[in-house]
Amino acid sequence: MASKKVLIVYAHQSSGSFNSAAKDAAVEVLTAKGCTVEVSDLYAMKFKATATAEDITGKVKNADYFCYGEETKLAWEAGKLTADITEEQRKLTEADLVIFQFPMYWFTVPAIMKGWMDRVLTLGYAFTHEKRYSQGIFKDKKAMLSFTTGSQESMFSANGINGDMNVTLWPLQNGILQYCGFQVLAPQIFWAPSHVPSEARGTMLEDWRTRMQGLLGENPLAFTPLDCLNDMMSIKLLLRKILLIDTH
Repeated sequence: MASKKVLIVYAHQSSGSFNSAAKDAAVEVLTAKGCTVEVSDLYAMKFKATATAEDITGKVKNADYFCYGEETKLAWEAGKLTADITEEQRKLTEADLVIFQFPMYWFTVPAIMKGWMDRVLTLGYAFTHEKRYSQGIFKDKKAMLSFTTGSQESMFSANGINGDMNVTLWPLQNGILQYCGFQVLAPQIFWAPSHVPSEARGTMLEDWRTRMQGLLGENPLAFTPLDCLNDMMSIKLLLRKILLIDTH
């Protein structure tokens, strides 16, 4: 892990929170392992969560029908994205591993972290139609979710009242991280730390510290490669040609 660069995108309002302790533990262990660690403390930065035309300096291509994806792609190519986006893209470009540290809000990330994803992972910079999923731009980088829940683990089981956690995380892990090409590591889930004794919280943090010793050597989760989509489209085109031949 020596000389590796790690970006921690952190979203919690309190320095006394368990999420803050988890973030601090990551910084401490990874730095001791020889990594260079940067932290984007989104609340402290007052990071703007909304994706708007204000993210572009200068004139936009079509002010009457503003399309955020297309306009930010053009702005990225021209170097006209705002400084806060450009700085986060700089951190992300340099990182070998990205850790998203947050409390789960309404079965997903807090709005300020979703805003980071919306504004930083711009079209052209983070993905294109050709470069996504297993062929994505960030295929040489690893990423993972590290978060706290308000419910016990049993409540997030397949038969639990909250449903299967794997299903809950699918839009984040597959729809965002894997879509941009990241090798997605298994999530670090701290189950309901506010509802357990302090000793149990200490054990959670020690387990996290232990895991980080070999974090960058972990195998990523398995997802369907983009080749499968291309193969399916090729089969559909072939079948369509066969049907056309048979009807003439």
